[in-house]
Amino acid sequence: MRRTTAMRTSLSALLLLGTWAIASSLPAAASDSPARPTEAPASAQLLSAMQHDLGLTKSQAEARLTEEKTATAVERKAKRVAGSSYGGSWFDAESGRLTVAVTRGADAGAVRATGATVRLVQHSARQLDAARARIDALSTPAGVSSWYVDARTNKVVVNVVTTHRDDNDVRSFLASARRAGPVTVKETSAAPRTFAAGTVGGDPYYTGNVRCSIGFSVYGGFVTAGHCGRPSAAVYGWDHSYVGAFQGSSFPDNDYAWVNVGSGWWTVPVVLGWGTVSDQLVRGSAEAPVGASVCRSGSTSHWHCGTVLAKNETVNYSQGAVHEMTETSVCAEPGDSGGSFISGDQAQGVTSGGWGNCGSGGETWFQPVNEILNRYGLTLHTA
Repeated sequence: MRRTTAMRTSLSALLLLGTWAIASSLPAAASDSPARPTEAPASAQLLSAMQHDLGLTKSQAEARLTEEKTATAVERKAKRVAGSSYGGSWFDAESGRLTVAVTRGADAGAVRATGATVRLVQHSARQLDAARARIDALSTPAGVSSWYVDARTNKVVVNVVTTHRDDNDVRSFLASARRAGPVTVKETSAAPRTFAAGTVGGDPYYTGNVRCSIGFSVYGGFVTAGHCGRPSAAVYGWDHSYVGAFQGSSFPDNDYAWVNVGSGWWTVPVVLGWGTVSDQLVRGSAEAPVGASVCRSGSTSHWHCGTVLAKNETVNYSQGAVHEMTETSVCAEPGDSGGSFISGDQAQGVTSGGWGNCGSGGETWFQPVNEILNRYGLTLHTA
């Protein structure tokens, strides 16, 4: 059998044949479930990983987790209070507070009363999302890697691969994008790619000749990346025994899927720490704000941490565009596709793709888990 960690052993023998997945909590409803109080402080291993990947001391890592949990709760309140004047929000690691952008006419005092710092901007989040949607409708050249609404600049950021910045089709795309709304252009060193891999022994699951990683446990199965398999495709576990089959899958446009579990397999609310950290229990799926820390578990590069860089981003893979993704500074490698992103004890999403690797660095996108639950009417398995 596969090696077990201390936490997995202590939870129960159920984990021995469980889907080595991460669970997230949220009933099939669309809204985020509120963060539940953590019964124990963050593990020493989790704090150590944050210290290594984010350059923090132990006390700084502990303080940041506390500040981010507060910011997550403030974000929900501030968004409701700002209403149609809401222009987006982000966590500021320096101040340890959430900043909320609002347009003129907003009750800034009421927004501040939620605990947020307020910044006045020209465009509302609704206006920026409409501009992004107009860009989504354009024909996209390979030299454009992604685009997303950036609350901090109050614009839609379009990422262009440096080596393609002078291509005629890229220039034409950017001209059309600027007509769609407020746009700023950034350069990136590489185009995004998915992180599936050919069959390699000893990893969480296989379908055909592809190896991917389990995302979060749901009652009856687990969620993962859509590019890993098509509906009805058979899935085999780390020991090559039959697990189940893809029940739903979408890629491109989206990058999510879910797999049913049977044949002696079952689900547990755990994210593998791969010996870098203790296996992590998942207690909810409250969405972390931009700027918050986030960690990823995958079958190739195992456990790595970084920060949330952007949300609701459109990523232009060679297979087609994928929408409503979240960008992070966390690295990933082939075989990590479908694996879990978690912030504290709150499930965030499943790994889609990115650029770079965990030796030289890179960035990664994930598909938010709450969207997957809502799409398929699934209930996350939580501790």
